[in-house]
Amino acid sequence: MRIMEKLKGLGTALITPFSEEGGIDYIALGRLLRMQRDAEVDFIVVLGTTGEKATLDEKEIESIQDNIIAYYNTQKPLVLGFGGYNTADICKKLHELAYSPLEHCIDAILSVCPYYVKPTQEGLYQHFMEIHHHSPWPTILYNVPGRTGVNMLPETAMRLWQDAEGGIIGIKEASGNMEQIKKLIRLRDEYMASHPEAPYFSILCGDDGLAAEAMAAGADGLISVASNAFPKDFMRLIHNQDVAIQDKYADLIKLLFAEGNPVGIKAVLAELGITTDQVRLPLVPASPDLHQQIKAELLHIGFRLG
Repeated sequence: MRIMEKLKGLGTALITPFSEEGGIDYIALGRLLRMQRDAEVDFIVVLGTTGEKATLDEKEIESIQDNIIAYYNTQKPLVLGFGGYNTADICKKLHELAYSPLEHCIDAILSVCPYYVKPTQEGLYQHFMEIHHHSPWPTILYNVPGRTGVNMLPETAMRLWQDAEGGIIGIKEASGNMEQIKKLIRLRDEYMASHPEAPYFSILCGDDGLAAEAMAAGADGLISVASNAFPKDFMRLIHNQDVAIQDKYADLIKLLFAEGNPVGIKAVLAELGITTDQVRLPLVPASPDLHQQIKAELLHIGFRLG
């Protein structure tokens, strides 16, 4: 296992690049992976929300996994997006993957809170404990209430960490609520102080716009959308806590999510000539107005386009 004792630093939530015809663009995928490798990004998250996994068929998912694993041959951890709202189905698929070639290539799963069904905190607890019991890999919780309709409270995350005894290793906290992030950090640190033998629990910011503030508060890192395009700058932001970089990208980060994710980051990558802006329904590509705003902001912060 290449998972770090403390999962920390910068992780890129990798997009799935599509061609103009709508198929997977494997040349662009290799280009993106090379950018992450050259920037020495600490880990990557594949086939998560930003990767539009919900719109991919099983053959495409297997093909992307094979391509990423074949190309991304480093000692950096790979995290696989793996979640949903059908607990039994998730556990069944995890059991199947336990006997696949992936077992020795993926280091952890990132599992989102069940969306649409809006479970209680007890429902969240039981859902993730079931996943923990069936997963061949450690689990990173993913709290993103703006997408799922349910907010995992810090107390629930702490209960899962403590009861899983090393099987649940962290959380991607994307509630956009700094007070919630600070409470998670406080509860984690208080427990560690009284239980120094406990396995570590990494608290990873899931909002690019809050990265500097979260790191200053004691977060362990960032799982980033923006680092698809700007991995070197975001490595400096996280590892050097360079607030100037946060300020530099502040307006662009807002534009990334103006019409949904990964619509914005794909528009950025298209303007930079890295891949197309194509997404799959029900998402649609960035509007001409958003493209124009993104282009203007990229020029403003010093990028040459075209």
